[in-house]
Amino acid sequence: MENKILYETKFLQLKQTEAPDGGKWFYAHRPICRGAVIILPVLHTPKGEYLIFLQTRRPPVYAEGKAEFCIEFPAGLLGDIDKEETPKMAIKRELLEETGYKAKKITITAPLITSSAGLSSETSIYSIADIFDLKQHKEPVTDGGIIVKTHKIPLSKVNLWLKKRQKEGFAISSSVFGALYFLLFRK
Repeated sequence: MENKILYETKFLQLKQTEAPDGGKWFYAHRPICRGAVIILPVLHTPKGEYLIFLQTRRPPVYAEGKAEFCIEFPAGLLGDIDKEETPKMAIKRELLEETGYKAKKITITAPLITSSAGLSSETSIYSIADIFDLKQHKEPVTDGGIIVKTHKIPLSKVNLWLKKRQKEGFAISSSVFGALYFLLFRK
């Protein structure tokens, strides 16, 4: 069985393929890009390291009554604007768009991560962006009202801050925990 498109929009396709047992499997696919980039921004200040989080309002999450807000790291699509875009180009672009900062050093920590492999074909590239220039080079975008607020949290207080957001009913993106793992074990 070939992959079959069952429903299509500019940004998303519902597709059908064959499962290992020969049955039908349905999944979501983004036809406009080659995957996503997830960016863990580390702001190096005289007072120590801070992580930059985004507070977002994601329609699928609030539409189903799960949570009004989500906590995420900056992220975006790879190759949706420029088909020749490299992962580092996408990371730099998305970091500047969503935080206003430019990174001095970008480290790709994991090149092929899935978030829900049974639901979507999308894979992500995880990265750490080390920011030493404390000047914001542009006003961050809201991405059509999706990004509500930016939070700069001292690295030493991230765990408590995330627990507090969870108690307040915020959804926490799985990519936050994945990216923190790579930060914890970076050399």
